[in-house]
Amino acid sequence: MKRSRIGLGLIALAAAGSLALAGCASGGSTAGSGEAKGGIITANGSEPQNPLIPTNTNEVGGGKILDSIFAGLVYYAADGSAHNDLAESIETEDATTYTIKIRKDAKFADGTPVKAENFVKAWNYGADVANEQLSSYFFEDIEGFSYEESVAELPGLKVVDDNTFTVTLNKAASDFPLRLGYSAFYPLPDVAFEDMEAFGQNPVGNGPYKLADEKAWEHDVQIKLVKNDEYNGPREVKNDGLTIVFYASQDAAYADLQGGNLDVLDAVPDSALATFKDDLGDRAVNQPAAIFQSFTIPARLAHFDGEEGKLRRAAISMAIDRAEITDVIFDGTRTPASDFTSPVIDGWSDSLEGAEVLEFNPEEAKKLWAEADAISPWSGTFEIAYNADGGHQGWVDAVTNSVKNTLGIEAAGHPYPTFAEARTEITNRTIQTAFRTGWQADYPGLYNFLGPIYATNAGSNDGDYSNPEFDELLKKGSVETDAAKANEYYQQAQEILLKDLPATPLWYSNVTGGYGEGVSNVQFGWNSVPLYYEITKG
Repeated sequence: MKRSRIGLGLIALAAAGSLALAGCASGGSTAGSGEAKGGIITANGSEPQNPLIPTNTNEVGGGKILDSIFAGLVYYAADGSAHNDLAESIETEDATTYTIKIRKDAKFADGTPVKAENFVKAWNYGADVANEQLSSYFFEDIEGFSYEESVAELPGLKVVDDNTFTVTLNKAASDFPLRLGYSAFYPLPDVAFEDMEAFGQNPVGNGPYKLADEKAWEHDVQIKLVKNDEYNGPREVKNDGLTIVFYASQDAAYADLQGGNLDVLDAVPDSALATFKDDLGDRAVNQPAAIFQSFTIPARLAHFDGEEGKLRRAAISMAIDRAEITDVIFDGTRTPASDFTSPVIDGWSDSLEGAEVLEFNPEEAKKLWAEADAISPWSGTFEIAYNADGGHQGWVDAVTNSVKNTLGIEAAGHPYPTFAEARTEITNRTIQTAFRTGWQADYPGLYNFLGPIYATNAGSNDGDYSNPEFDELLKKGSVETDAAKANEYYQQAQEILLKDLPATPLWYSNVTGGYGEGVSNVQFGWNSVPLYYEITKG
């Protein structure tokens, strides 16, 4: 992987004490310029795990759709820089209390105005534990948030007038404005609160696209989006609409791309990694993205708690030949991981203390496994669960074979037919094996790779990891207004993760994709998702 640094557009505290985001211009790209050429763009995707409610969606399939039909206070340009969308200004004197003004001309797709209260009501709903939202963790820094009891209205959220509201945090968080482009912070129209479940099946957003009609979402098949004429923000749509097709396999999607039945693909299957550049020529895409691949072994599984579990996790990690797998299976489109984040994020480091646990070391792996056996002899098969519709079988088989050959134990993949089926068992804590995990960044910051996944009670903490020392370092980093110093705390926090291995880092991913001959102005963003609104057809 080419190692590059993506400019974060980090909002630094100005000398006068105010803090604000950059202006609305997307900057740096001429893609999408000129008049719209029309046509419906087709792209690959996967059936969302849940109804399309912004605060209850934390997976890529649903996230792609939400980011197309909703607009937040800010959006992220292709290079990861943050720019205002609905926000007119975001200001603070102390990184604790923020005053947010929104544009007066913003509307939802049904023509109703977007007001300050639409943000406040949506955030209150997402933060209330009684509503059991997967992304409630994103609101924990707001004053009044509680994991223990229902709080219907956070005291830290106040509507000032139709276009102004304030956010008071329970501790300083200098990167708070940077987070606000994530889907958990989208506004909701009043109609959503009449029947949230029904709304999630046919959501009314405020973004560049909207659902084509009430039957636009054909479950397990596709979702049809059309241009939302009510949206007048900076993400100007250059086509007539977007249809996201839910493929059962990446191979099927790639075949459709080659056959002219798919316009844009953001995940080339393993079977085509060695040939897709030749197949597609200058329409092939292979560029760094903020994607991290791992697998998680819950401590609740037999042999993986306490000191025994710590030894076995380290042994398994050192039994994996990441360099060989990324070369053979991925044809150079992955890079072995040396931490828990991504090289395209500012603050990344490849020299963390303890990172040797991520290196292939058969002798040490066998030694640690024997030490664990002395505590309690191993029995059974080590399995890694994965969704068969996501193109993961090749690397899972390679990883488990590496573990099997190094440690001399039975190891194999455990496939689930669909992503939704696998995620349901992971979310419900009923899965009885290790399982595929990873992260596609929500916003371009180190904290986003750490807090949501490994902090105590975090919404995407699928392994239920908890370490007070790690949590404390995260807090120190989040209140530090100097970005470099904050990143030092996050690096120290990762050194704890390297000891505990709540997940086993595998590699960083490039986005490998491509597009058809009938489309132009195709650009993939920092998080691997194409900027659909810029694509033209015809």
